[in-house]
Amino acid sequence: MVGGKLNPEIADEAPWSDTVTDYDEAHFVVYLRLLDAQADGASENDMARIVLGIDPRKEPQRARSALDTHLSRARWMTEHGYKDLLKD
Repeated sequence: MVGGKLNPEIADEAPWSDTVTDYDEAHFVVYLRLLDAQADGASENDMARIVLGIDPRKEPQRARSALDTHLSRARWMTEHGYKDLLKD
């Protein structure tokens, strides 16, 4: 069952797998917050700072990598990963 935490520790890059991972389950809320922020037109810098807790001015490459991979994983979850969740 997916629960997730509001502010779990964020990896520099979201791990990739063809199935839902423990990381995905722990970061489910983060994925939703990123997708909501993007849909609302938030800037990439704001998403990195507010949702991921990474200051893009201090760590621009880390912020970019973390944002790109977490958004990619969030999209994967909405297109494919949710099927694994429905099985449980």
